[in-house]
Amino acid sequence: MDSPADSPKDSTASNRPVDARDRDDEGRARNARPRDGLGRPLPYGAAGVPRQPEGVVRAPEETVAEAQRLLDAGQPFHAHEVFEDAWKSGPEEERELWRGLAQLAVGLTHAARGNATGGARLLRRGAGALAEWTAPASGRGRPYGMDLSGVAGWARELAQDVEGGAPVDAAVRAPRLRG
Repeated sequence: MDSPADSPKDSTASNRPVDARDRDDEGRARNARPRDGLGRPLPYGAAGVPRQPEGVVRAPEETVAEAQRLLDAGQPFHAHEVFEDAWKSGPEEERELWRGLAQLAVGLTHAARGNATGGARLLRRGAGALAEWTAPASGRGRPYGMDLSGVAGWARELAQDVEGGAPVDAAVRAPRLRG
């Protein structure tokens, strides 16, 4: 007779397949647990928000529109994934732009989760990246209609509020990317 240690794990409590690892279609390890709007993992079988597919190549205007939709819905973690796709797939000269926007979205995520230190740090780092990207000497202006100076100001103000102990509702405090 088999001992309990020899038998497969019971998946009934977690709704996870017995002895299976979460993998994508190419066999890479991927966490398939559902997530909430702030990207926190939920138990298997729970209703989560739709996840952003990884590696999607969008036109910059589509990136901005999709990220704004997610930010407005209180889903900054998912907006970060959209910015990350642009950062990884876009032209080299725009990588710092998209990375800075991704940092802002993650900063808002941490702030909304109650992590004041991490949230404020990422908000300031992202604001610094945007300020550098739009420095007068760069001649870049308003890429894809985004008001990067306004977004950087929003991030610095939110960082200060978060450090002051203000609770953050991600949907209410979402930035307006295009002013």
